[in-house]
Amino acid sequence: MRPKEPAARRDEILAGLAAAVDAMDEEGAVRWAKEAIAAGLDAYEAITQGLAKGMQVVSNKYDTGVYFVPEILLCADAMYAAIDVLRPHLRVQGRGSRVPVIIGVIEGDIHDIGKNIVRLMLDAAGFPVHDLGNDVAVSAFVDKAREVGEGIVAVSTLMSTTMPGMGRLVEALKAAGLRDAFKVMIGGGPLSATFAEKIGADAYGANAMEAVRLATEWEKVTT
Repeated sequence: MRPKEPAARRDEILAGLAAAVDAMDEEGAVRWAKEAIAAGLDAYEAITQGLAKGMQVVSNKYDTGVYFVPEILLCADAMYAAIDVLRPHLRVQGRGSRVPVIIGVIEGDIHDIGKNIVRLMLDAAGFPVHDLGNDVAVSAFVDKAREVGEGIVAVSTLMSTTMPGMGRLVEALKAAGLRDAFKVMIGGGPLSATFAEKIGADAYGANAMEAVRLATEWEKVTT
């Protein structure tokens, strides 16, 4: 049997990573991650084009009632197991020279899978990331912003009921005299660019790659 062409092998591995996450197959995800490294695939691409795409499928199934919280957690376990294999092979760019990012899930929401993927991608791109976790109070974001001084605030939610907290965060940064020192990025399933504009945020990041692109563009403007 002839060996597969590099492009075909790449596509096979990326599809395998995505399918393993969707299937809640932790062992399979680890196996495909190891195959990605062995085949010379970029670890960043394996995460964004393989694992993250698998989680997007999972998210869609959750939204349509096919998967529920237990399935989401098992899918996340498979994703994180593969990320543990890939993380040492991420090529980190220019750490220390990039603007800091404060990231967290707004108060009232504990869903942090998407936030964790964004954090990993920002970290891999060399941004110093301050991860506040999930269910983060507006005051905690402001306190960290005051400590950091300037940069980017990235806040997410998967629940429409917690969306108003993002508007309160923007207003709290203004009240603290910090709004001009920080770009504010929002992300999460129920959000949109229209909502970002409505609450006075700077942008809506639809996915991890978009979040990195926005952060990089803002950095060029401020440095």
